[in-house]
Amino acid sequence: MEDDNSAETKAWVEAQNKVTFGYLENIPERAAIKARLTKLWNYERYGVPFKQGGRYFYSKNDGLQNQSVLYTMKSLDAPPALLLDPNTLSTDGTVALKSYDITDDGNLMAYALSAAGSDWEEIRVRDVPTAQDRADLVKWVKFSSASWTQDGQGFFYSRYDEPTEETKLT
Repeated sequence: MEDDNSAETKAWVEAQNKVTFGYLENIPERAAIKARLTKLWNYERYGVPFKQGGRYFYSKNDGLQNQSVLYTMKSLDAPPALLLDPNTLSTDGTVALKSYDITDDGNLMAYALSAAGSDWEEIRVRDVPTAQDRADLVKWVKFSSASWTQDGQGFFYSRYDEPTEETKLT
């Protein structure tokens, strides 16, 4: 099992999945349990709002979205503007917004994304007023987040050297 990409490991995983899902799919209560859990999880949720640089920011999940969506507002009575919807970044909804930091003036956001539950992250920079990404991209980030300088001219982060193809999942 040391080589998770070997034919032997893949065959073992497939065999285990066949046995496991064959058993789970035949549990008579499974559909009722799924329906009940779906009903319990399907409610609107909000993140804690905060103000930065004259703007308000908050996250919201409509209920069954894989990831919460980030919004901004110019004032408390202004309509919310979509800043980032991680649900649109992959077809299976497994790209997650791991962290973000807004400049003191509220105009830029550095944010980290990870795919499929990976510890590896990419940091990007988004212009808040237009909700458009800039060209900035920092790869091979793990266990770090961005922190803007006070003047908003740059941010601090930690990253690893780019791994080889053989070592990127270790």
